[in-house]
Amino acid sequence: MINSNEIIETIRMIEEEKLDIRTITMGISLRDCCDSDGEKARRKIYDKITRYAENLVKVGEEIEMEYGIPIINKRISVTPISMIAESSDEEDYVKFAVALDKAAKTTGVNFIGGFSALVHKGYTIGDGKLIASIPEALNITERVCSSVNVATSKVGINMDAVRQMGEVIKKTAELTADRDGLGCAKLVVFANAPEDNPFMAGAFHGVGEPECVINVGVSGPGAVKAALERVKGADFDTVAETIKRTAFKITRMGQLVAREASKRLNVPFGIVDLSLAPTPAVGDSVAYILEEMGLESCGAHGTTAALALLNDAVKKGGVMASYHVGGLSGAFIPVSEDAGMIEAVERGALNIDKLEAMTCVCSVGLDMIAIPGDTPAETISAIIADECAIGVMNNKTTAVRIIPVPGKKVGEVVEFGGLLGRAPIMQVSRFSSCDFIKRGGRIPAPIHSFKN
Repeated sequence: MINSNEIIETIRMIEEEKLDIRTITMGISLRDCCDSDGEKARRKIYDKITRYAENLVKVGEEIEMEYGIPIINKRISVTPISMIAESSDEEDYVKFAVALDKAAKTTGVNFIGGFSALVHKGYTIGDGKLIASIPEALNITERVCSSVNVATSKVGINMDAVRQMGEVIKKTAELTADRDGLGCAKLVVFANAPEDNPFMAGAFHGVGEPECVINVGVSGPGAVKAALERVKGADFDTVAETIKRTAFKITRMGQLVAREASKRLNVPFGIVDLSLAPTPAVGDSVAYILEEMGLESCGAHGTTAALALLNDAVKKGGVMASYHVGGLSGAFIPVSEDAGMIEAVERGALNIDKLEAMTCVCSVGLDMIAIPGDTPAETISAIIADECAIGVMNNKTTAVRIIPVPGKKVGEVVEFGGLLGRAPIMQVSRFSSCDFIKRGGRIPAPIHSFKN
């Protein structure tokens, strides 16, 4: 039973602490849309997406109005297009991205994810064509997001794919130079990518998923910070318990929205993703939570320990509130999308090396980081390789969403706008990784991969 105090507390969290449902994401299987005729395949894809997601935005808005719960994004994820387009006669998959973009606009969703490939052990012909198409696809579409999984704990790291993704990111930035390389904000390189992630840009509908499903991503860094303010100076046992209780309340709200959307759309409920997803709005920051624990600035010594506590407590609290938890579930640390992270970089407290250390204990990895536009592709590939190594060795999801901003140097700032915020250009190592990346092949899976 929900009592009046809990209702009042939830209202306060929404009105004063920026609590929201970050996304309702409908996953749609496209495995029955394969066709040797590329035009027919794209027509099937468009028709199926628009049929299944016809009422997604409308239902989201109705729930938002009826319950007073902000639902920021309505999104779609689909089966990795490399698997669907491979049956066609097409040599270039950009037209498939255009079909996805058209479907997203017709349904009114913010983004559609799934212009993706899974190449952790090697390429199929379709994978190769899709990856080659990514820069142009992200250049000419507005709402399409792309992801490539290049490593898993079971098989190791595909360094040929890592090398290519550095080149793809570099080319995507160059093609979208008039938008400060913004195409790269819609591209994620994964290790251990989850099949049910509702968050962009990495969402895709995995091969083990049902025909159609509703996944919900919650948020609430502001609510967690406010809760910690009420136990200022308390020991870490109290801090952990406070975060757990707050995460429970946040997740219960997400569960309510997920079940209601599932019922109204007549689509199975999939998972609630517990991730604390920040925004550029002051007060809605993961960095501020870490600082509330006693750090003068995010990035100071102790930051990784504080983040580990936060991530673990969020998972423990959230998993008790929903019978299906999945996706990424933890705390995100995107630089441009977190006001506190931006401030920490600008005051010199936070750099890429410290962020990399923090990714060992948080959800995902190096996220929305802007670097100089003249950064070599091999350096970008090496950054990806480092993140993949963390994911593979620790059996967790890691990822890189990095933006080499054309024409920008260290110390300058790029304004992306909206939820993408603004990003200080961060320093990368001046030492070359070129010969390391040129080796290619696979970095083998760690010894613990044999457990299963």
